[in-house]
Amino acid sequence: MSILFIKNMVCNRCIMVVENELEKLDLDFTNITLGEVTLAKELNPDKRNALEAALIPLGFEVIDDKKSRIIEKIKNSIIDLVHHQDNDTKSNLSDLLSEKLNHDYNYLSNLFSDVEGTTIEKYFIAQKVEKVKELLVYDELSLSEIALRLNYSSVAYLSNQFKKVTGLTPSHFKQIREEKRKPLDKV
Repeated sequence: MSILFIKNMVCNRCIMVVENELEKLDLDFTNITLGEVTLAKELNPDKRNALEAALIPLGFEVIDDKKSRIIEKIKNSIIDLVHHQDNDTKSNLSDLLSEKLNHDYNYLSNLFSDVEGTTIEKYFIAQKVEKVKELLVYDELSLSEIALRLNYSSVAYLSNQFKKVTGLTPSHFKQIREEKRKPLDKV
């Protein structure tokens, strides 16, 4: 059994694409999650090269060095937390990442900042703002419900953070999106 770490896997579609490539190459795997593939056995160099060649055009990359794997695990943990879980946890991000990655948060934070050129907190906020955009476009939840779902302390705090990142208020963003959308009979 061996584990491959794969960069840029951010959603369930990414998992399906990687799974498809593994099947095309007839590689036995036991599990696929964001950023990780557990193979039934170690890859020989030819199979590994073939897999890497298949993944690169699709925007993925097999990661070998430890620091890159940690960075990718941080990103995938944040993406999973913001986009794929009902965020009812009251723990803070630093505790969650430290526990999940078995590293001191200061180490994780410094490594992330050095490599990515931004802080973990800014990356986390950017992911939350992307989720807010998605939920605004779906138009199924009020801003209060979105704030509650994403653990914002208030609608005002969500709005301020949204405006700081995008330059728009949530309502202005929603208005612009609606103006761009054409009715079906006009398409």
